[in-house]
Amino acid sequence: MKKNKIVAVVNTHKKAEDAVSTLVNQGFDINHLSIIGKGYQTEEHATGFYNITDRVKSWGKAGALWGGVWGALLGSGMFWIPTFGALFVAGPLVTTLVGAIEGAAITGGAGALGGALASIGVPKDSIIKYETAIKTDNYLIVLDLDEKEIASAKEILAQHDVHVH
Repeated sequence: MKKNKIVAVVNTHKKAEDAVSTLVNQGFDINHLSIIGKGYQTEEHATGFYNITDRVKSWGKAGALWGGVWGALLGSGMFWIPTFGALFVAGPLVTTLVGAIEGAAITGGAGALGGALASIGVPKDSIIKYETAIKTDNYLIVLDLDEKEIASAKEILAQHDVHVH
């Protein structure tokens, strides 16, 4: 069965967390959900961490902001990415982002977030929109869904800017 990506732009952390909680409570597989948002660190040097096979046990200093439902998502990472600053990612998109960061470092290619989104099938014009959303402190919820799940997910996320790719 064909998988589709749904990307929702959500304008606050609380709304993003509520949307993910609602999706999970409505039966969507948490292992098919990713969330991306900026951290609020001010360091100017490259730092980061990620794990792919475990759930987050602590978000450190960002605990209150990045705890809750984020800790239930499989895979997590904090990446310092030029033009974005500290970028927090949870869910299966972490693996894709790590690959894009490694590829960008080797080839000097396009931005890591854009590369990760492109590799999951997001078109270039939408990537620019999503990168702008992250830069302006919005959050992205990315779902990997079967075609039969799309209508229900769109209904749950209707109050947000939602696109199917």
